[in-house]
Amino acid sequence: MPEEISDQITPDIFKYLVDLASFELELDNQEYLRQQLNHQLKAIHELAEIPLTENIPASLHGVDYSKEKRPPIREDQSNPFDAIQELTGQIPQFEDGYVVVPDIPHQTLE
Repeated sequence: MPEEISDQITPDIFKYLVDLASFELELDNQEYLRQQLNHQLKAIHELAEIPLTENIPASLHGVDYSKEKRPPIREDQSNPFDAIQELTGQIPQFEDGYVVVPDIPHQTLE
């Protein structure tokens, strides 16, 4: 059994990630999500501990999707939409053929 792995994502690191992604989370949700991420990291560490021999081909670990079993590639089809006015009439802001969306705050990365 691998040794117990401590939380890899501390509250400070999680707060930094939330700020970086410009998420707005309530305190209860922040702690819940941080714990869930740490559970996922623990599961990944446990999977990494499973011994595998180096000569096992990768295809034995997945689903067989050989050329004979997969469906043929279908042709692309263009299906024009005739009711453009009906569709664009539902958009709150539509100007000069473009959907207008609010600015998303971001930081320029250096």
